[in-house]
Amino acid sequence: MSEHDSIAYTHSGSPNNGHADYLFFERSTVGYSKQTLDKSTAAKLKLQHYYKVIVEQAQERKKRLDELEHRLENENCSEERKNRQRSQYGRKEAQFLRLRRTRLGLEDFVTLKVIGKGAFGEVRLAQKTDTGKIYAMKTLRKAEMFKKDQLAHVRAERDVLAESDSPWVVQLFYSFQDAQYLYLIMEFLPGGDLMTMLIKYDTFSEDVTRFYIAECVLAIDAIHRLHFIHRDIKPDNILIDKRGHIKLSDFGLSTGFHKTHDSAYYQCLLDGSYSGPNGHRQLGSEHNINLTLSSKDRIATWKKNRRNLAFSTVGTPDYIAPEIFRQQGYGKECDWWSLGAIMFECLVGYPPFCSENAHETYRKIVNWREQLYFPDDVHLSNEAEDLIRRLITSPEQRLGRHGADEIKSHPFFAGVNWDTIRQIEAPFVPQLTSITDTSYFPTEDLDKVPEQPPVSVPSDTAEVNQKDLAFVGYTFKRFDDLTRKNAL
Repeated sequence: MSEHDSIAYTHSGSPNNGHADYLFFERSTVGYSKQTLDKSTAAKLKLQHYYKVIVEQAQERKKRLDELEHRLENENCSEERKNRQRSQYGRKEAQFLRLRRTRLGLEDFVTLKVIGKGAFGEVRLAQKTDTGKIYAMKTLRKAEMFKKDQLAHVRAERDVLAESDSPWVVQLFYSFQDAQYLYLIMEFLPGGDLMTMLIKYDTFSEDVTRFYIAECVLAIDAIHRLHFIHRDIKPDNILIDKRGHIKLSDFGLSTGFHKTHDSAYYQCLLDGSYSGPNGHRQLGSEHNINLTLSSKDRIATWKKNRRNLAFSTVGTPDYIAPEIFRQQGYGKECDWWSLGAIMFECLVGYPPFCSENAHETYRKIVNWREQLYFPDDVHLSNEAEDLIRRLITSPEQRLGRHGADEIKSHPFFAGVNWDTIRQIEAPFVPQLTSITDTSYFPTEDLDKVPEQPPVSVPSDTAEVNQKDLAFVGYTFKRFDDLTRKNAL
């Protein structure tokens, strides 16, 4: 018996209760080395995750089978054809089980070119070697995640992408890691982002703005329905697919209110104190993007600095709600403030509180009542200005605080068919020449980024890297990728 275990006997048996004697062990970790405790914690977390995944996978298979049977019940076809569909489904499930058992790594992808850069890594166009499918591969440096205390954020990003199957959210197909990097393998959206379009066109007409803001409303609502807050809604994170419709990306600042989305959880984990789980115009394609020259000088200054802000570690605070800065508590309504700032930029040419430096921008946002100003040379409809003012306002008065339907019913969106907006022709449709066309990405600004991601140095598997505990369960494979097709 270990010298670290003490034994206490308690005699509870008596003619009155009939219980037998009990033997209690009081466990203590005093005297064990930190290496032993780290190994114990790693084993505990991996076992918890293993059985959690087993249960979730069984539930997912049951759900997919139920959906198939429900669809077959409603189909007017022969029993033989239904059995063929069941057999096809069974083969697909077996293929997916084999895929789950396969360990993915960087060697399974060929990177073609760099298409984006962020504070903690890069985004590259990549091709899977065995299938030839094209993806966007986001690479994150683990060391930077620890240094900048981003563990909770990177986990929230992976979780929201894995949990979502919404057409309004960029789809994640795989996630994996090695000793130094995290990898997210996502769908490639060849139309670039809204920031690039705003830099090119300066401003949009109200009809074009209505289209993009309406789609953003549906995208943000999709995130909120997953019980996540994005917290970083900005034109850089609004991507454009091959048909010209938008999808949200970059959930690195999002939170889902799960334990693993809280920085305190990782602090406890790394400290070794984790103890386990306890009459308007109809939207359509007839409206072109209008280039205007309103506030020309200010627009030129903003455009000059905007790209550098996108690549910097500081980022741009222009779209962040004041309650986030005050750190006095906030909810989903903070994302609607960001939408109001984007709408202002679409119509005016620059964000409502942009300044020469971040400190001045903070000051203006916090004092938004005195600083929100619509320039005289920009003529907005009463409905457009009213919507902006009802989004850029205090949280308790902000439109959308009780749900997206509040925003959908605003007069600015009269004539919008919310159910079919993703089926209509977009104002701007990318003209693509191939499945690897990156002409809508500002790759000329990324000439200093290596085309190939650095290869990680294998770690010593005999030692438990305590920091890697933060990434237990990061691996993900999507079932739907088995039937995904690449097409323009």
